[in-house]
Amino acid sequence: MSGAVVLTGIAAAAGAVALADTLHLFRAARARRPSRAERTSRRGPLLALVAGLGRRVAAGRRAPGGGLAARLDAAGRPLGLSPADLAALKAGSGLVCLGLAVVWGQALPGRLGIAALLAMPVAGFWLPDALLVRRAAERRRVLEREVADVLDLLRVAVGAGRAPDRALHDVALYRGGLLGAELGRAAEQVELGVPRERAFASLAARCPLEPVAALVAALGRADRHGAPLDEALTSLAAQARADRARLAQEAGARAAPQIQLIVALVLVPAVMLLVAASLVRGLT
Repeated sequence: MSGAVVLTGIAAAAGAVALADTLHLFRAARARRPSRAERTSRRGPLLALVAGLGRRVAAGRRAPGGGLAARLDAAGRPLGLSPADLAALKAGSGLVCLGLAVVWGQALPGRLGIAALLAMPVAGFWLPDALLVRRAAERRRVLEREVADVLDLLRVAVGAGRAPDRALHDVALYRGGLLGAELGRAAEQVELGVPRERAFASLAARCPLEPVAALVAALGRADRHGAPLDEALTSLAAQARADRARLAQEAGARAAPQIQLIVALVLVPAVMLLVAASLVRGLT
């Protein structure tokens, strides 16, 4: 009984902090639009509370492995989270959902309360992972649309005699977009003294696409062995354009059955109803 009271108190505290977090977000929305770095580092009180609960639960355990880091990199490191932060957030989310299940489960009839008590903590534990997967998928779609143009611009810049690092910076400056920003970030890391191999490996982790991995490999060969970069970029750009055309064709092929389904379920019955109404009116 005491455990249920404690969990109920946790759930109530989480609800109060959620209200405070909503007010915090509302005030932030009315303020000036923050920069990307500020949006990345801003965390509301609800996130801080949940992560703090998770750290208390996970205290004394070994540090999380590299799988969480790979997921965070693919999602663009939202809110500047580290693998330890994500592990704490997962544990805290599961704990909060357990408290909510204890509160709400008492109002559910029969075995539904037991099912909620078992399912909600699991769902809360995996919720941050699901959000990361969704964000990574959105980033991947954006990167797939941009990669062909970015590789073409890189080919032109390198062909004009620009150094690879400077070419990355120029593309980031003039092209913009998500992939351009990631290329500019890698170029800035190199300028700040980060080894090229590490900066390019971080770029490949943040942009998990085959063309980007091939670009990183080509940059590495050019840096280590002085291999020409023009031919590699020309081939990569042509392949990226072919892949984009293939994806567009596949999207069109998937859209055709959906359009036919809409026609069959909406337009055809509507036309039949109009014909039937005309016949009934003519007969009467």
